[in-house]
Amino acid sequence: MSYKNTFITISEDSTVTSAIVPVPRNEKPTIASIEFDLIKNNPYKYTQEDVQFKTYLIKNQIESNNLVELREQFFTKPKACFRASPLVKKYGWGIHYDDKGKIALYDVKSETYNQFLESNIIAIVKGMRSKRK
Repeated sequence: MSYKNTFITISEDSTVTSAIVPVPRNEKPTIASIEFDLIKNNPYKYTQEDVQFKTYLIKNQIESNNLVELREQFFTKPKACFRASPLVKKYGWGIHYDDKGKIALYDVKSETYNQFLESNIIAIVKGMRSKRK
């Protein structure tokens, strides 16, 4: 599922009060650190699907001349939307989708994050909880 004109808030059960930059673990990039780098360094350049596919390529160190076919194969199985991303569940980042479905990150403590919460022209959805109630 790809959103447009939508803001994903941090998860209700997130324990962070301000955003944390995810770092690689044991010198290997994590899904969160890859997603963060791609989105933060390229605001409103990529769609959710672009980031998911690029993350897959980076995480698995895949280099190919046949990216179109690889991308088709990658999306043959459904992927979770960014409501389930560790960025919103664990690291305190809200994700905004513009009218073209391109995304950017916002610190939960930022003024822009709060402006999105008060906006009545975009949909607001909560990040998924880490634990069931």
